[in-house]
Amino acid sequence: MILGMSVSTFTAVHTILSLIGIFTGLVALHGLLGSRSPGSWTAIFLVTTVLTSVTGYFFPRDQILPSHIVGALSLVLLAIAIGALYGYRLARASRWIYVGTAVAALYLNVFVAIVQAFLKVPALNALAPTQKEVPFVAAQAIALIAFVVLGILAVRRFHPAIDTPVPKPA
Repeated sequence: MILGMSVSTFTAVHTILSLIGIFTGLVALHGLLGSRSPGSWTAIFLVTTVLTSVTGYFFPRDQILPSHIVGALSLVLLAIAIGALYGYRLARASRWIYVGTAVAALYLNVFVAIVQAFLKVPALNALAPTQKEVPFVAAQAIALIAFVVLGILAVRRFHPAIDTPVPKPA
């Protein structure tokens, strides 16, 4: 039992959070590329991606796994993105810091989804049972290149209306 749920139910909740995070993250990334101010899609992306990383630590393990390291890195990136967006309101350098960290966090969620797909989908697992084979490496390389390119484009294009200095406290 994990948080009052069976391991299979908890795994389903964790997976659903991850998929919602990826979907809403892609919608939010589309908004960045169109220079639209962050809205509810962004908030849902940030919350579900934080929850995905946090819930990953509740699975029973005796040692630190690569997934724990990816989760920790994701949480650091998300904390920076949330601070840049809601704390600094995307003023000055926080605009590109937000874009870079949000896109990197989304990439990490996709990275893990690719790993899980090659572990759990029989057809993909047959192509790369050890995750060292060309199909797996190619899928990860394509994802990385795509997110680097999209991240650079988003940094260049994202200039939202809320890009104003943070008001001073009264």
